[in-house]
Amino acid sequence: MAMEGGANNPEDLAVGCMLSIRTTLGDEFEGQVVTFDRPSNILVLQEPSKPGPRRNIRLLKANYIKDFTFLGHAEDPLDPSNCLLDLTALQAREDVAVRQAEADAERIGVGVTSEAQSIFDALSKTLPVRWDKTVIVVMNEVRVSSPYHPESVVGGTPAANDRVKKVLEFERKRLQLRSSGGQ
Repeated sequence: MAMEGGANNPEDLAVGCMLSIRTTLGDEFEGQVVTFDRPSNILVLQEPSKPGPRRNIRLLKANYIKDFTFLGHAEDPLDPSNCLLDLTALQAREDVAVRQAEADAERIGVGVTSEAQSIFDALSKTLPVRWDKTVIVVMNEVRVSSPYHPESVVGGTPAANDRVKKVLEFERKRLQLRSSGGQ
């Protein structure tokens, strides 16, 4: 690895050094050294970005560096006073992720067969559904109990009942085709 600027190996590069790097694969880019991990031989670089809080980080195995040029020093990329964290935005993202995870968990039936889960998933594509233990509740009025056949559909308006039965019949045919290898 040919290195200009007086450094003999990546370990000699201090945090904050700005480099122009050419890899053995022909990529050329500029970046600021964030750290060098000796055990893995990985150089962590922060690439220049547009103004704002987002950063592009590149992890590069040092043995892929063909050559580099030292461009100078910049501010320490790990200086906490320069790290812009919008805690309100982070909290909002966390809240959304938690709500989504809870919603996803509610869509998984507990103590039901994979067939029942497949039927639930098929119904959920077009209708609002939820689990009530092992019973599928559709549109808060139609209930589908095990063994989840059209005859197992009760409650709701006749139109809603018929719609759920149709989806059930279609999904049962699809599952039967899949299990018999017809797909």
